[in-house]
Amino acid sequence: MRNRSRWKTSVILSGLVLVIAIGGLSAIATVNARSNPAGPKHQAKQLNPNNNPFCSKLGKSVQASQGAQMFCFPPQPTGFAPATVNSPSSGNPYAPNVNAANPQEDVTPSGVSIHGQSETSIAAAGQYVVEAWNDGTGFFAPCGSPQSKDQLTGYGFSTDGGKSFRDLGGLPNNSCDSSVIAGDPSVEAYTVGGSTYFYISSIFIPFFVPENGMSITACQVVGSGSTATLACSQPIVAAISSDCQSFYGFTFCSFLDKEFLSIDPARNRLYMTYTEFGPSTGFSGVVELAVCDLSNPASPTCHNGSTGSQAPPYLVIAPGDPNFCENEGAYPAVDTQTGDVYVAYEHDWFSGLFNCGGETTQNVMNYVPFSCLTLTATSPCGGPAASAAVNITSMEAAFIPGYNRFPMNDFPRLAVSGPAGTVSMVWNDARLKPSGDIFMQSFNLGSLTRVQSSPVRINNASGGGGWQFLPAVRNADSQGKLTVSFYSRATPNTALTDVYASAQIDPRLTANAKGKETKITTGSTDWNAVSSIIVPNFGDYTDNYFTGGVLFVAWSDGRLGIPQPFADPLVIHHG
Repeated sequence: MRNRSRWKTSVILSGLVLVIAIGGLSAIATVNARSNPAGPKHQAKQLNPNNNPFCSKLGKSVQASQGAQMFCFPPQPTGFAPATVNSPSSGNPYAPNVNAANPQEDVTPSGVSIHGQSETSIAAAGQYVVEAWNDGTGFFAPCGSPQSKDQLTGYGFSTDGGKSFRDLGGLPNNSCDSSVIAGDPSVEAYTVGGSTYFYISSIFIPFFVPENGMSITACQVVGSGSTATLACSQPIVAAISSDCQSFYGFTFCSFLDKEFLSIDPARNRLYMTYTEFGPSTGFSGVVELAVCDLSNPASPTCHNGSTGSQAPPYLVIAPGDPNFCENEGAYPAVDTQTGDVYVAYEHDWFSGLFNCGGETTQNVMNYVPFSCLTLTATSPCGGPAASAAVNITSMEAAFIPGYNRFPMNDFPRLAVSGPAGTVSMVWNDARLKPSGDIFMQSFNLGSLTRVQSSPVRINNASGGGGWQFLPAVRNADSQGKLTVSFYSRATPNTALTDVYASAQIDPRLTANAKGKETKITTGSTDWNAVSSIIVPNFGDYTDNYFTGGVLFVAWSDGRLGIPQPFADPLVIHHG
């Protein structure tokens, strides 16, 4: 691959239609070299996914993201193209909504416009804001394309508090001939020593070793004011496969999926949760946690298990289910007062369609004390100190009009409220109406005893009987209140979609909310009328980030006729 040729294939994914690059981060390649003395030919044979038992189950008994779908299809070669320069975005006809991407950047070196930028995450620090998204341009742009647009995680940078963004293309990856940064991003922000940093996580796919990984890109704000720029690192491995087996001369390793970040600025820690689908657990999904030390914020040191191939993960939050019911959608939150970490995930997602083991679909909360979070290869603890589960009425069997993927998910999103002494999770739920509402369940910090005897609805039901789904919440305001954003429709039989926010929700609310909601979008999207190469066309999660009295909301918007990563800075007034 020294001639920098690029391997790709086009597939329909559970998260995207992906055209893939193939390669590997040197750290993972080094691990594989120790465990595979037969050399590159044997490594290439190992990577062939046609006989991988995980791939044979994908979409049947197991569901996963676009990265997993990408891994399970054989490559086809394409050529290399020289770099060119693209202009930044300009103008904002959607104010205060803003498109964080520039459609003029989403053009391959051969001149093809790509319709597919979706699945967004956002974080902010002062006037600086970063939004990241799955970028379909990476499906078709060859290795060495300008602005690293051959990578599948795109990102934009704002220096004016989210009023405008510069599309920076794809995350940098000098090893694009041997790896790809494969989307599903999460963004966190960190200010220390007068400098501001942003961390962007992604699925990371090496091409010539059996292990898969998760990566973090560390970006530092360089300069100041409107002329500031981002200087971003090469991908840093934060987690690698720990479960590998050999079948008929082929070695296959687990696939890591759906990572999200949370930060503890008081202790210089960055946490990542994800799900590992491995052969030893029947690909049922093991929920895991990794930790990164931010003592050197421009180059985090990540603790993701012992050094070497097939090393154990840093900390297992939930083992594989004995009935092989699927765990997925893990999400973390940090109590910055104590350093404790909370992790929630959905149990029996997708497998619940098949009455897996007679089990019930649940969202599960877990408590990990700070004493378990040492900066060592693995945690000294065997698992969380406490867990609590909430039965949900899942929307996974719903065919939502204009949403081009089945199944839907009910993954929880978390926020810790120090003033309220709670950790809360929100999700979409069909217990009151088939088209769903947004529900919240709060727990007392540490003990995980329930604050509410049963979950409470936090969207305003008087707003209509339509679909409410894919909520987001990240952190509480100074009063300990939560603001939850989500997709909303006025009636169940329309694809016209907006984003709303329910502001200043008391985590200790014990009755269904009746407060006002704020409409975030300045224009609706008819998702039946949007051209998209990605599946799902508007992602399977949204995001928001509260800081300095402003809620930064991120979502996939289709009012241009193609999916785009939009943002809005919403000032929260206390009252």
